[in-house]
Amino acid sequence: MNIIKGIMESSLKVVIYGIEGVGKSTIAAQFPFPLFIDTEGSTQALDVARFEAPKRWQDVLDMVQYVNDHPDICKTLVLDTADWAEKMAAEWLCEKNRWDGLESAGYGKGYTYAAEEFGRLLDLLNKVVEKGINVVVIAHSQLRKVELPDEMGAFDKYELKTSKKVAPLIKEWADVVLFCNYKTMVVNVDGKNKAQGGQRVMYATHTSYWDAKNRFGLPDEMPLDYSAIRHVVERTVAPQETCRDKLRRLMDEAAVTEADIQQVVAARGHYPAETPVSDYPDKFVNGWIIKYWGQIVDMIHNTAKEEVNNA
Repeated sequence: MNIIKGIMESSLKVVIYGIEGVGKSTIAAQFPFPLFIDTEGSTQALDVARFEAPKRWQDVLDMVQYVNDHPDICKTLVLDTADWAEKMAAEWLCEKNRWDGLESAGYGKGYTYAAEEFGRLLDLLNKVVEKGINVVVIAHSQLRKVELPDEMGAFDKYELKTSKKVAPLIKEWADVVLFCNYKTMVVNVDGKNKAQGGQRVMYATHTSYWDAKNRFGLPDEMPLDYSAIRHVVERTVAPQETCRDKLRRLMDEAAVTEADIQQVVAARGHYPAETPVSDYPDKFVNGWIIKYWGQIVDMIHNTAKEEVNNA
């Protein structure tokens, strides 16, 4: 009996889900040499390779099998989207069994049959991964009200927009589950909370408010950009975030400009207002701007508020 030790490298099984229009297909298109199974026409504006749009469930299965039989055709297979593919599976079952809907099977049996059928697709996708091809499954998200036993109140949670029986199968199947959304910052202006920003981000860690997971030590939160996960997909060394990179990220998240920072820095007597932020020493950027970033953002917002009141 053979015993295998150490890390075993393999292609990835990635799930990317989130709200409509956030950029799920766009980031999947940046994976190595992707080939799309586009069930809903969401890649029309992308310069990517794609199969002719599948019209029924068997088409989806046949496309995955084709990649299995011709593994040199791509390096990443993208299913866009899981929820539309599941809908095709349900339609096929209803047509096959002459049901009006999955409920016609009685006592939830129709949804069980649909989950079993989707599991057949996941088994085929596993064979694609074994051929050295990454698989990316895209899905929409939906909000579900969650009520915990013995707890007061309830809260909304983002989850895959698939049936309750299919969603666990997809999450268990995947190596990485990324939730994509817009990050909105709330600031107080004249005693009223107002939303600012809207930076696109992706989350790689499960919380009470969304499903996510990863097995590669990814940050809890990342910009919605392929560069943030490139080192995992392509097995390269993770890029180290410099203090300049971190400052730029903080500025984007808070919708703060260089002029805003220059104004605060000059007001505190550190550097003249005309000194470019790029000329600040790294020690100052790390030891003052980043260290006291929360207070700096508050000062910027208070200054803007005073200017509005004095206008």
